Amino acid sequence: MGSVINIMALVVFATSLFSRSVDPIVPQIALGLHIAPATAALLSTGFTLPYALIQPLIGAIADMLSKTLLIIVCMVVLGIASVASGFATNFETLMALRILAGCASGGVFPIALAVVADQVPIAERQVAIGRVLAAALTGNLLGATASGVIGDLLGWRGVFVTTGSICLLTLIIAVPALRGMNETAGRFDLSTLLPNYRAIFSNRLAKYCFGAVFVEAVFMYGVFPYMAVMLSREGETRASIAGLVIAGFAVGGITYTFVVSRLLSLLGEKRLMASGGMVIAFCLCVIALRAPWQVEFLNFMLLGFGFYMLHGCIHVYVTELAPQARGTAMSAHTAFFFLGQAIGPVIYGIGLDTIGLVPVLLFGAVMIVATGWICALRLRHATPH
Repeated sequence: MGSVINIMALVVFATSLFSRSVDPIVPQIALGLHIAPATAALLSTGFTLPYALIQPLIGAIADMLSKTLLIIVCMVVLGIASVASGFATNFETLMALRILAGCASGGVFPIALAVVADQVPIAERQVAIGRVLAAALTGNLLGATASGVIGDLLGWRGVFVTTGSICLLTLIIAVPALRGMNETAGRFDLSTLLPNYRAIFSNRLAKYCFGAVFVEAVFMYGVFPYMAVMLSREGETRASIAGLVIAGFAVGGITYTFVVSRLLSLLGEKRLMASGGMVIAFCLCVIALRAPWQVEFLNFMLLGFGFYMLHGCIHVYVTELAPQARGTAMSAHTAFFFLGQAIGPVIYGIGLDTIGLVPVLLFGAVMIVATGWICALRLRHATPH
């Protein structure tokens, strides 16, 4: 079991470098390709929307065939698309490659979680998923931080080439372990697609799980692509500082993974989810104040900690929605989550141009507090563990 978690953590780490690597270099991309910063920020949507939309197909393929083979194929495509992005000569080409990368990335993280859930008993699953989340968060942390540094040193093109190369190198290391993993492969049978989704959505908890992660993503992740733009308008033009601020989120998330067992014993899942929603809301209010970047870094640390208090618990409930179609369930969960991430930057972009940043952030804070409390009141395990 430990070796499965370790190899999934390695794979997730390498592919998580892509998640927030573009955010710190949005102003550089805008300048280099002669486009508006708001247009460049849509590269985040170009990655996350395909990531979300591909999930129904990806999850079904994973359950029908081999989860590990799917991960290998997706990592190959992801690495190549990222390296090629470094040589894009116009925004349209870059956006097309980001769309391809988003589709491929969608076949790694949720499927890796499904593999872990297949191998780990429910009583130990919260901690096991926490370890994989820690790897993802570390990837997010280094991706955002290194992106800013590489952007300052080599330019935005160097960011894409570096992250793509790391993905391909990691794949070379991981392939022997992935191919030797003890996995029961199925067969391609489209007749199982509708029954699997019917089993998932017939579970009354599905609407709370999927709705909650959608709201989280819209109102929390939606502001991420605009942090570098906001800092730049206030005189802080260094991409490395924007990357450091955004990386604070991952630092907080990683901190959470080290104390999750203790928090569960002290608070229990219900209080953990409600508290997480309130922490996220507080942090959104702090962003609205436009504090110095040092304060923003600490605030993003707290934001990451609060987010995983709520989100980590929801992950466990998703793995129980339909055990016979766990890959499909995790992909559906990821679809709603990344659909929210795709819509969020659009909403914040409209808000910045019309009513302003503060009203959007305050409304988002209210929505996430409500989400945390609804999850705390409605989510229940089918059997105690």
